[in-house]
Amino acid sequence: MHIDSYSFGCFVVDGKTYSHDIKIVGKEIKLWKNHKLCIDDARDVVMAKPKIIIIGTGESGVINVSQEIRDFITKAGIKLIIAKTGEACKIYNGLSKENAAAILHSTC
Repeated sequence: MHIDSYSFGCFVVDGKTYSHDIKIVGKEIKLWKNHKLCIDDARDVVMAKPKIIIIGTGESGVINVSQEIRDFITKAGIKLIIAKTGEACKIYNGLSKENAAAILHSTC
């Protein structure tokens, strides 16, 4: 999958527009809406066993990625990258062929 563009509150992925927070897992887009990332939000992504998970913390980087979530992901043997969402989209596009997944917050 390819993130064509990101702007506050909106992603375009493979030509389709999403006005929600999204998770990219394999060839699937999953919608989620939360201003706090919790283990349950990451569980399905971890269960898919990607090599890398990129977390986008919002346009301004407001979303906190707790140590509990960091440990949950890294203890599963998955590399974790955390960045503001605009940068996270660029990172994902560069790594998408490396079995990467993404959890991307669209606002904040």
